[in-house]
Amino acid sequence: MVFSSLAMSGCNKTPEPKVDPVDDNYRTFYQIFVGSFSDSNDDGFGDLRGIINRIDYLNDGNINSGKSLGVQGIWLSPIFSSPSYHKYDAKDYYKIDWRFGEESDLVELVELCHERNVKVILDLAINHTSSQHPWFVAFKEARMNGDVENEYYDYYSCVTAAEKEGGKSYQKIAGVDYYYECNFSGDMPELNFDNPKVREATLDIAKYYLELGVDGFRFDAVKYIYYGDTARSVEFWEWYMEQLKAIKPDVYCVGECWSGETEILSYYSAMNCFNFAVAQAEGVVAKAAKGNSNISNYTNYIESFQNKVQTANKDGMAMPFLSNHDMDRISGTFVTESGMRMAANLYLLSPGSPVIYYGEEIGMRGSRGSENTDANRRLAMLWGDGDPIKNPVGSTYPADKQISVTVADQIEDEESLYNYYCKLIAVRHKYEAIARGDYNAVTSSSKNFGGFYIEYEGEVLGLFHNTSDEEISIDLATCSGLDNHTFSTLCEYIGMGKAKLNGTVLTIGAKTSVIIK
Repeated sequence: MVFSSLAMSGCNKTPEPKVDPVDDNYRTFYQIFVGSFSDSNDDGFGDLRGIINRIDYLNDGNINSGKSLGVQGIWLSPIFSSPSYHKYDAKDYYKIDWRFGEESDLVELVELCHERNVKVILDLAINHTSSQHPWFVAFKEARMNGDVENEYYDYYSCVTAAEKEGGKSYQKIAGVDYYYECNFSGDMPELNFDNPKVREATLDIAKYYLELGVDGFRFDAVKYIYYGDTARSVEFWEWYMEQLKAIKPDVYCVGECWSGETEILSYYSAMNCFNFAVAQAEGVVAKAAKGNSNISNYTNYIESFQNKVQTANKDGMAMPFLSNHDMDRISGTFVTESGMRMAANLYLLSPGSPVIYYGEEIGMRGSRGSENTDANRRLAMLWGDGDPIKNPVGSTYPADKQISVTVADQIEDEESLYNYYCKLIAVRHKYEAIARGDYNAVTSSSKNFGGFYIEYEGEVLGLFHNTSDEEISIDLATCSGLDNHTFSTLCEYIGMGKAKLNGTVLTIGAKTSVIIK
């Protein structure tokens, strides 16, 4: 692997920021599954204090130092009191789960992050609660007793046998002809958002944590507010976000709508959403990174999706990622690490606000496997320094399939995947246009060479990739989509090879990306 920051025509000097980073939501985020990240008290469970202890690993206060990942945001998986290991079924939204620590730990973490210009967002699942939540306990009691005057009687989505809708899941309430909606499991009943009190109660939760200092939320399962009725779900989220922005105008929120592009884009009127088309083994990034498919499939998609986002919401941004806690880890899809590095180039050097899943930066593996358990996708971070963190309950992933090199190993190895990520993220931060600019796809006669010219604040940047295993030389004058833009300076290259620009001919090494002006 070769990384270089080439000293040509002033490109080697980090430009003065044109955007106040405090007010800018174009950030590189890092998703932490809290229970599997770092354990501070020797009980085997990750906790908030463990994250505090690891803050220098994530951001040491200088995003361009290259000595930490340099992420600018942290997304915490649910931290509220819950009976499950994953915590997506809250029993008490106003109490930090005892495994994770105290509210004071959250406040300390947020303050520490803010000192380093790192935003913190909480994973908030409000479409359903735990069946142990006091709201649900009171709801069931009211239904069983026919107590229509009870304020919790209509707190959850509930129908008779004749009213059941196809495509939804229900569970019977003992002794009465009522079935509560529970699309994920019987332990996760769906709230009734036709009830104004439910709307206000779920809004109060978000307000509470904004007042504590958190910067926003990742909203779980946004389409399940009114499952099967996108228009009504979107309407709810538009109302909800309007209320949050009245409190914090720059609130950072992203929705999980695990669906097709059309439905995902419909939620952009309310908030940004994750872009599932770029993720997983069959996503456009992995396919391009393997070098088997034409890179134009990737470049055309990125341009098209960005345009659609801007049409849906002029302030919207893409939220690319490779995998998350609900998916098999992405490194397992690549035969060699060079493919993983190319995939990192493709999505971290793309518009919007990308999200790195913890452990991705060291190549951790994990998949559901024959046991079909998500716990295998949420394995303990491999620190290699004695951290007592353990794998979550139910994990069965074979140890011999996991990588053998830890964080401690990779920090010491300049050629490691971890150090590659540090340098790649620093490159992203150095050029504001990468996150914020308008992308225009550029194609060539080679199926493995392509990229973009990026326009931002009157300047044009060229960003090109070679996804093949061989060096490629391309005369940029013959490329389609450049719209008469010319480039004279090679600023950066990062990947498995080197690069040079001779007139209009760009030579770029295998599995390598370049930035030119």
